[in-house]
Amino acid sequence: MIMYDIEPFYNWRHLYIAEEDEFSIFYGRQHDEFHFTQTVYNYYIHPQWDSFGAANLYLKVLFADYDYNYAIIEMMGEWNDCIENDIMTLKRQVIDHMIARGIYKFILITENVFNFHASDDCYYQEWWEDVQEKGGWIAVLNMPEYVAQEFNRIHLYQYIHLLEQNNWRTFQPQHLFHFVDNQMIKMLSR
Repeated sequence: MIMYDIEPFYNWRHLYIAEEDEFSIFYGRQHDEFHFTQTVYNYYIHPQWDSFGAANLYLKVLFADYDYNYAIIEMMGEWNDCIENDIMTLKRQVIDHMIARGIYKFILITENVFNFHASDDCYYQEWWEDVQEKGGWIAVLNMPEYVAQEFNRIHLYQYIHLLEQNNWRTFQPQHLFHFVDNQMIKMLSR
């Protein structure tokens, strides 16, 4: 597979488009389908991915529900906290904004995160504290095994919970949310 062939999931676009959500930081953003300008290292990626300030990590808000207080975000690229401090950029540029709008349950789909380079856990802890007091959580779906090992090596499982659901694309967003919410209730009640 070529990097520019990896598109964000698009089957929920009839239900939600971040570029049309006036509460989204991506509101009004336009994507040029014919000019590939964004890269992960020197490899062009599909133009539907949204840049949020990280050098090699991109995302797409697939769904946000302000009534049920959750967001589903797909990620792509290299997550580098060691050199780029991507977690700080993600937290300050995207997550803080969503929390301010009432989102406190986060589903991150990370099957297209190719590498993770750890640093400290300060921003993960801050994010967890921000959502936990409201009954929220942070769940990561389908993180590749070698990436999950690095996550676990620095004990990020204290804040971010790794789950598997390989057929998540067959769900409607509210069904995926309920699946993850039920898993999180079980995990957090132990």
